[in-house]
Amino acid sequence: MDFRDVTEFIKDTSKYILVVVIVLLVFIFVVGLNQVIGPSMEPNLYEDDIVIVNKLLYRFKDISRNDVVIIKQDGKYMIKRIIGLPNEYIEYKDEYLYVNGKSYEEKFETSETKDFNLKDIDPDIDKIPDDMYLVLGDNRSNSKDSRNYGLIIKDQIVGKAWIKVWPFNDIKFIK
Repeated sequence: MDFRDVTEFIKDTSKYILVVVIVLLVFIFVVGLNQVIGPSMEPNLYEDDIVIVNKLLYRFKDISRNDVVIIKQDGKYMIKRIIGLPNEYIEYKDEYLYVNGKSYEEKFETSETKDFNLKDIDPDIDKIPDDMYLVLGDNRSNSKDSRNYGLIIKDQIVGKAWIKVWPFNDIKFIK
């Protein structure tokens, strides 16, 4: 084997290594995959569904009400929906969401939501503090969410659930 063969091999191999490194960096910093575990997002997402998570979006765009997000809570990754934003007072009365005292129509399917307000989550707050959010599962009667573990801080949000990719017969953008 002569030196030219070795340099050609290195040139060819380095292209593949570069592609692998770029793909790894994209999956570490830009997108990821997350599996839905449990029934908390039914009927919109089901257990074992797999979603692509956009990890970069919230560096350039604000978090919005109704975004479906992946959060890291106590070392576990969970999928929930943003309901309350910073500096808002949130309450549910008679299965309706009220934001700062005004009725807000949720445009996605949920199960029954029992009445609650921010004081039920934390008696010391009148509105959601800066950089904190109220999250709920869509299956309100069977979801561990802000009603159980309190408001979440922005740093707990890993990214936005963007596209459901599994099962293949139901690929869709997540609303």
